[in-house]
Amino acid sequence: MSKSRKRIQHKEEHSSRVNSRNGKTPVVNNGMFQQSEIRQLGKSQWMNFVYFLIGVIISIYIGYHFANFLHTLHENRLWFSNIKEVEREISFRTEAGLYYSYYKQMILSPSISQGLHDLINDNITESWRTINILKRFNVYQEVYLATLYKVISLCLQSVIEPVYFYINSVFALHGVYIISLYVMAWLLSGSWFTGVLASAFYIFNKDDTTRVEYTIPLRESFALPFIFIQITLITYYLRPTISRNSQIVTLLGISLCSFLFVLTWQFAQFVFLLQAMALYGTVTLGLAPLSKILTILGIQGVSIILVCILQFCNEMLLGALVLSFIPAAFIVLHLQKRSHTSTNIGVNIMKVLGYGVLVMLLTFCFNAIVKYLINLDDDQHIFKFLLAKFQLSSARDFDALVYKCNGAFQFLTYDFFQRTSSRLLFPIYLVTIVTLLICVLISVIQKWSLKEKTDDDYNGHLLQDRPELAYHAIQSVFFGVMALTVLRMKYLWTPQMCVLSAFAVGSPQVWRFIFRMFGITSERFVKFIQHVATLCVIVVLTYMCLPEVQHQLSLLREFYDPDTVELMNWIKKETPVTAVFSGSMQLLAGVKLCTGRKLTNHPHYEDKALREKTRQLYQYYGRRTPKEVFDIHHGIGTDYIILEDSICYARASAHGCRMPDIIDITNGHLYSGADPTEEPDLKSVTTPRFCDAIQRASKEYTKYFKMVFKNKTFRLYKLNKDQNNRKNKSKKK
Repeated sequence: MSKSRKRIQHKEEHSSRVNSRNGKTPVVNNGMFQQSEIRQLGKSQWMNFVYFLIGVIISIYIGYHFANFLHTLHENRLWFSNIKEVEREISFRTEAGLYYSYYKQMILSPSISQGLHDLINDNITESWRTINILKRFNVYQEVYLATLYKVISLCLQSVIEPVYFYINSVFALHGVYIISLYVMAWLLSGSWFTGVLASAFYIFNKDDTTRVEYTIPLRESFALPFIFIQITLITYYLRPTISRNSQIVTLLGISLCSFLFVLTWQFAQFVFLLQAMALYGTVTLGLAPLSKILTILGIQGVSIILVCILQFCNEMLLGALVLSFIPAAFIVLHLQKRSHTSTNIGVNIMKVLGYGVLVMLLTFCFNAIVKYLINLDDDQHIFKFLLAKFQLSSARDFDALVYKCNGAFQFLTYDFFQRTSSRLLFPIYLVTIVTLLICVLISVIQKWSLKEKTDDDYNGHLLQDRPELAYHAIQSVFFGVMALTVLRMKYLWTPQMCVLSAFAVGSPQVWRFIFRMFGITSERFVKFIQHVATLCVIVVLTYMCLPEVQHQLSLLREFYDPDTVELMNWIKKETPVTAVFSGSMQLLAGVKLCTGRKLTNHPHYEDKALREKTRQLYQYYGRRTPKEVFDIHHGIGTDYIILEDSICYARASAHGCRMPDIIDITNGHLYSGADPTEEPDLKSVTTPRFCDAIQRASKEYTKYFKMVFKNKTFRLYKLNKDQNNRKNKSKKK
């Protein structure tokens, strides 16, 4: 008999057996069997619905109380409800104050259209030029919240204060955020009980999972919830059994979250690059369906382009590396699809490596072409920072040093692993990620080892039914590498650690595999142990960490910064509304928020011209003559300079990371505490440090600057423009 004939006969026999099991072959008491089966099915569906409903209710309960928890921590830390408005605004430190100022500006604007016009034609944030705030900054969230507040205020006679509407909106968003982690763990394990454990990991490791309660307006506070909701939806979308209608709804959710993620954070492009690389890695290893991965990559690209349009063709987005990676991945994946898969593992490894090199080469080529066409060099500081961080170039550049010396951009510290280990998270995660990567490796080897088989043969691998696990494993590695490199990015990695650790404890597949080694195959026993193990970890975690959380809730503090309050009040009372101020980037954000005065520079550092201007303005912390400092500030239109003793007299650092040291290094001067033999490129100068020497009020300095305000922290000097202008005119005559 021929092979085809055998195959047909086999299929007919298989069909006959299936029909017999389904009751299509006459059996005794067939009608009674069907009624019993229907009753059992109805009971099972009812129990599943109740189980699902309980899980949903618990997720909402956790999300609501977590948002309340964050609000309480914020209130206890600052006594926010009892401090003055200026103190509330000062509490939004550094760039957080800058972002909140645009919300305040929209609220105080006579109309929404006028508020938008003022943002698009702004000459307050950078007094020396008019800029489009909506193009330069990611502040659409402030525009939306301010618009929503104004609309609600029109509809309701009484409404909460604008600042509370703002911070409560962010806390509510983080309530949704923790629900997304809960649901993600539920999807991976099949049990909402695992979602409770993931939430517990997240809350009890709060120091390393979020900082939203004291950095409310930062862009990551808005963006991180959206990226994790998106990852949750991708987890569901990658399931092989998902229906077509569910796919459509899920893709709409992924599209919306991807768009909002890019819209709310300037660093979203780098996170998307990591995610795109993880998706590419998953499909190129054959562990996920090509069509689904291409769809997600396409959504990423469309989201970036749409945000680019909304931000008036923001060049930074057009030149984003991920926007070049996506078409490169499409090309390479198309080539892979046409390529014949070898059964030789060594050949396949070489192919994967070759395709990886090709996709990166195409990415950099596309990116170079795009940057050349749009003349983009605003992002060069990022690459300078990375080269300096890994000691691939000499760190003599001001921008690279500013980033390198910023604590948020340091390498991940050892105490992170100590803290997360003491709270059970890191040990469980380490075992989980190693196991998942081994499963990925086994799956790839199984897939590559399969020879051409007939239709009857099994054509699967270990993770054939779980492509979402392969995606999570690869993406977690990328997030981990980013977090190890840049400490700030641990808030991207740690939440996924919580989910994967909870999955490992509450996954029935894990316990089923363990018990099969002992010959135990009872499914009820597996589920029982699965829930008992999850409950035990929750209990132990609660016992270990709950006292610390209760201690945090019991700490009652109050915002206290009288020197800054005094400075802001003086500026509002004693200076004209049109006055232009120069100072540290961090302080000037508060000046704009509290006083509305014009600035020369600010903390949003994504523009080349602004970075160069900041380097020039910061010369008052360097070894410069008073005339040099005056000429720099007079040329940009500065009226007042604010000097901070905490910066001028900061303790010397062996690494040259004080701001005065950074200025010295940039100027080619030998900085304080430096060894001349180790720094041969730097020369010693006798010019005194400006911020220190000006205090002696010698004629050389009072000729150009007049002190108008002083307290324990700040010194404010007014430029003697009129006097020097008269002298210059008399010289010309």
